Amino acid sequence: MPMNGAGRQQSQQFVVLGESLKTGESMDKKGKYETVVGLEVHVQLATKTKVFCSCSTRFGAEPNTQVCPVCLGQPGVLPVLNKEAFMCSLKIAIALGCDIQESMKFDRKNYYYPDLPKNYQISQFDMPLAYAGEVRITLEDGQEKRIGITRAHMEEDAGKLIHDPGGMCSYVDLNRTGTPLLEIVSEPEIRSPEEAHEYLVALKRIIKYLGVSDCNMAEGSLRCDANISLREKGRSKLGSKVEIKNMNSFKAVRDALFYEEERQAEVLDEGGTIKQETRLWDEEKNVTSSMRAKEESHDYRYFPEPDLVPFDISPHLVQKIRDNLPELPAARRERFKKKYNLDWYDVGVLTSEKEIADFFESVTVLTEPRSACNWIKGEIMMHMNERSAGIFELNIEPGYLAKIICMVRDGIISNLAAKDVLRECIERGKDPADIVEQKGLLQVSDKGELELIVDEVITVNEKTVNDLKNGKENALGFLIGQVMRKTKGKANPKLTGEILRKKIKG
Repeated sequence: MPMNGAGRQQSQQFVVLGESLKTGESMDKKGKYETVVGLEVHVQLATKTKVFCSCSTRFGAEPNTQVCPVCLGQPGVLPVLNKEAFMCSLKIAIALGCDIQESMKFDRKNYYYPDLPKNYQISQFDMPLAYAGEVRITLEDGQEKRIGITRAHMEEDAGKLIHDPGGMCSYVDLNRTGTPLLEIVSEPEIRSPEEAHEYLVALKRIIKYLGVSDCNMAEGSLRCDANISLREKGRSKLGSKVEIKNMNSFKAVRDALFYEEERQAEVLDEGGTIKQETRLWDEEKNVTSSMRAKEESHDYRYFPEPDLVPFDISPHLVQKIRDNLPELPAARRERFKKKYNLDWYDVGVLTSEKEIADFFESVTVLTEPRSACNWIKGEIMMHMNERSAGIFELNIEPGYLAKIICMVRDGIISNLAAKDVLRECIERGKDPADIVEQKGLLQVSDKGELELIVDEVITVNEKTVNDLKNGKENALGFLIGQVMRKTKGKANPKLTGEILRKKIKG
């Protein structure tokens, strides 16, 4: 059953089960067992209307205002597949290297819950859209690992329950009912909570590069259920799996898996057995709790959806989409490494989001790549974090950042002044050249003028001057700072250092 996508603050990373569980004991348990994790990711597709009707998918509308007889399951209505939802799903499946079915159909998945007005969900069972794909992740030791994808299938979302904090009642908002989802099911090839986190990061990055979902976990656009089991190392038979729901961030997924890893190890060490069940993650208490027995496919009584006929997927269409896919993260990382001669860490930062990579490339058209990289991963990302904003929401054009970088390079403004100019650009949207002129930030690079100020500094800092003569290089930084103070930060630091060395050391 689709889970509530509303998020709370993320929890701490590590959880200890009881005061008696010491760190050494925890490591022993992890050494004895092998963790097996499979993830089920639900991606909300970026369509304006629902998957089987024309109701809006806009987030944040008044409850129960974006519904119609079709998504409410009224008698006599017929669903019609949203073509854009199908195309978005196909793009994701192809980008993940999946085999696309020649024919697919929809099925009814029957279960009863207050936020499912039809009492069944239109999903896919034995003839899904795609199967046998992969996501590649990078491990801590730098090695690449392939995580297989079992299947990717289309389905509709359920509604949302809002529970009264007093426990007296629950409210149902059916606006989300019928929103198009693609469920991506991984193979049980993930071996740690850290690998699960990396898989989710990599998957989200690919989907966002495609532009088919905003992947906003706070709004429920991307949700994840995790299946975890433990088995003794060296054994091939899988243990009983537990499904964990109600995780509203990638960090919460990792934390819940850490907790469940320890809980299951403790149960097994005490001679107990793991019940196959669904458990909920509580971020405030940092624990999982039992919700219900885990359902199997027969519990849902799947049968073909009679109102949606099976249909063939054209190989020509699949090839056309494959040929027109945008450059994906892995390919962009490789190109950035070769073209811009950056290290892998910087390449990873720049390609972490498509918008950041696009911004970087626009800046490099006008200035050198290394400086553009340093400013983006430093000052630009600091402003993004301060404002919780994307790079194109900062109100600074790539050309403006390039102009700031060039002014620093040419000695027109100091690096310190450049940071102030960048902030002004972001806050006021003005051209950096105008800001420099209006605030009088032009750097003092006149050699004669600087020599007079340097002479004053040397005269009143005799001890520091002697330290520099005796080889204490940090004394130079202090003297440059004194010149900067006298010029209110406008002195060209490089030229100032050269003048000081020449006057003091000859």
